[in-house]
Amino acid sequence: MVEVIAIVGPTASGKTALSIELAKRFEGEIINGDSMQVYRGMDIGTAKISPAEMGGIPHHLLDIRDPDESFSVAEYQSLVREKIDEIQQRDKLPIIVGGTGLYVQSVLFDYRFSKQQVDEELRDSLHAELDRLGPEAMHSKLMGLDPDIDIHPNNTRRVLRALEILLSGEEKEDGSLAQTPMYDELIIGLDVPRAELYKRIDGRVDRMVEAGLLEEVRRLYDSGLRDAQSIKAIGYKELYGYFDGHDTLGEAIVKLKRNSRKYAKRQFTYFRNKMPILWLDATADPENNLEEIMRFWQENDRNRRIEQMAKTIR
Repeated sequence: MVEVIAIVGPTASGKTALSIELAKRFEGEIINGDSMQVYRGMDIGTAKISPAEMGGIPHHLLDIRDPDESFSVAEYQSLVREKIDEIQQRDKLPIIVGGTGLYVQSVLFDYRFSKQQVDEELRDSLHAELDRLGPEAMHSKLMGLDPDIDIHPNNTRRVLRALEILLSGEEKEDGSLAQTPMYDELIIGLDVPRAELYKRIDGRVDRMVEAGLLEEVRRLYDSGLRDAQSIKAIGYKELYGYFDGHDTLGEAIVKLKRNSRKYAKRQFTYFRNKMPILWLDATADPENNLEEIMRFWQENDRNRRIEQMAKTIR
């Protein structure tokens, strides 16, 4: 029997709408799977679901941190696994919904993290090196130490953390364990043709601006928030550049759309390489997709019962 459903895919692929329909059909409760929707006051730029859109379905792990607080994948993993237990105790189905691949993977599979203490001196030296040499040089240094690490050169926070782990001798996350399932899960991925996806992303950005994205980011900017993890999110860092006077508003919006498209491409790559996923055409009739999920669910459940019977006979 499927214990947890996850709905993944790139930004603007329709995960939210599908999650509501599945929650209604399977008596589910939804758990946020987006690393930036945990922050209060960051609603428009993260495409956070509104109370009206929830359709009475309980949603969890939204608005649990202030924008000046940090939030790690290890914290997320712990909180979500607790939440899964709570939801199951109510005889409801947990449904994780979001596009942050590592977060979803860390929950559903036996993903383990190092517990060693941070070497503050090493961390300071790496930040100084970043300031001196720039992001590309730091990414090249990382690739020289471990060419198998899949971190985008522009994600300097993760590049520095990976260097910190390698240079301090900390254990890395165990990649073999990261493929060991923790639950009987069904992971649904929404696939969108590239041209259609980019059209959706551009339209979503335009609607965000119309809905008040500038005012939302301006409040964070005027609060003095500068180096927090939250404002490095797409949709916020680009408008900070505008408020700082580095770009015109038009240039900032062009960057926002371009960065969103690049992020969607990286999301696809991550999901296709890291997890076993039932891919559905997001442009197809929603009812057909729901029927496909039901068929997969029933077939999966039947196969598991057969496996269990075979074990009993042996």
